[in-house]
Amino acid sequence: MAAANGGDSKGFEVPKLEIKFTKLFINGRFVDAVSGKTFETRDPRTGEVIAKIAEGDKADIDLAVKAAREAFDHGPWPRMSGFARGRILHKFADLVEQHVEELAALDTVDAGKLFAMGKLVDIPGGANLLRYYAGAADKVHGETLKMARPCHGYTLKEPVGVVGHIVPWNYPTTMFFFKASPALAAGCTMVVKPAEQTPLSALFYAHLAKLAGVPDGVLNVVPGFGPTAGAAISSHMDIDKVSFTGSTEVGRLVMEAAAKSNLKPVSLELGGKSPVIVFDDADLDTAVNLVHMASYTNKGEICVAGSRIYVQEGIYDAFVKKATEMAKKSVVGDPFNPRVHQGPQIDKEQYEKILKYIDIGKREGATLVTGGKPCGDNGYYIEPTIFTDVKEEMSIAQEEIFGPVMALMKFKTVEEAIQKANSTRYGLAAGIVTKNIDVANTVSRSIRAGAIWINCYFGFDPDVPFGGYKMSGFGKDMGMDALEKYLHTKAVVTPLYNTPWL
Repeated sequence: MAAANGGDSKGFEVPKLEIKFTKLFINGRFVDAVSGKTFETRDPRTGEVIAKIAEGDKADIDLAVKAAREAFDHGPWPRMSGFARGRILHKFADLVEQHVEELAALDTVDAGKLFAMGKLVDIPGGANLLRYYAGAADKVHGETLKMARPCHGYTLKEPVGVVGHIVPWNYPTTMFFFKASPALAAGCTMVVKPAEQTPLSALFYAHLAKLAGVPDGVLNVVPGFGPTAGAAISSHMDIDKVSFTGSTEVGRLVMEAAAKSNLKPVSLELGGKSPVIVFDDADLDTAVNLVHMASYTNKGEICVAGSRIYVQEGIYDAFVKKATEMAKKSVVGDPFNPRVHQGPQIDKEQYEKILKYIDIGKREGATLVTGGKPCGDNGYYIEPTIFTDVKEEMSIAQEEIFGPVMALMKFKTVEEAIQKANSTRYGLAAGIVTKNIDVANTVSRSIRAGAIWINCYFGFDPDVPFGGYKMSGFGKDMGMDALEKYLHTKAVVTPLYNTPWL
């Protein structure tokens, strides 16, 4: 295992970073919380405080919703053409691209994400989502209906209204734009609550949105905690829809609060325990590389992490050997170091949770092949970990760990692989590695999950809808499906008199 922090700090430069935005963004202005309270956001590389952030609670959510409601009911955003909204979203994307380095650095210090990946993937990906929905904004249309009566009928697609977005900490930029981009394109106004662990980039995006020409009140950002700010969004009587990404447990609370308040619709992208199935005919090196990526990308803090790995018995032993060698070569350390493959876990709580699951795995009888220990003198670093001899009923095979832990299991037949893959309460994603198209077709249609990736993983794209089955939630992000969830369908009917045709 390479040294934590990537060896010594020579050979790479940590960019100087000024934290420019720490207040709530409501109605086009940065303001203090009504209570005057702040909270600390910490750098997971060291555990040190980065900045003190205004702490929004119910009173601040009320102000943000009031601004969003005024902007929706009386402002220009839902009333301007889709083409005009699209031009503003393109300008927003331009501004994001102009600040790639600074935004990537914010997500690195706030979330422990690899700086190089932020510059290459996360921040440009956010701009790409804005551009995709900018192009869709003027293509929202209903249908002309062919009625059986002498009437003219048609449907209108209308923005749902004020949306509450509750964003997780593992992909602060990606998730911000998963939610805000289609809602903005649809003509909605919104209140965004970023995770308390990672508020910095969301506040910067609020600033860029204003520079791009998004009218005041349309996009409000209120950092705060789930039980206060998040609960206020979920139960607010003047919010028309909630979009939440996070744990299944909190998703239940969001849905319950939405039902008990004004029966607002919700979309939930929740937990996962995604299987990757490797068949005997797979190229071994390709399969090992793909599974390594699936398990350890973003230090395993990703809802679709390939954390249950099923390998067919003919190549199982060779796979374990190569996967272990690769995990041992992985460099864990400072995410600003371009030689590093894996940064720190998000915070002390998550770090301790992962280590607890590793202990549980050992106690339940799984074999720890490599990793399983903290590394480094400070910060929240954990070695890439592999377990073998894992049974389906074990906690590490059933519960979402959200860390760099791979559980390896063996199977014999296609039917057994399908049964094992489906033996989970989750259904977010799955991977299949095989050269046999018939096997790929059979398995992809048999696994109950919202995304199936064949001979690849993380097959995300702005045009590809993403969302889960079962207790992984419902509702789609990305693609035109995501735009639809921020639109109501209204039917309009008028009688026809003396018409030559119906």
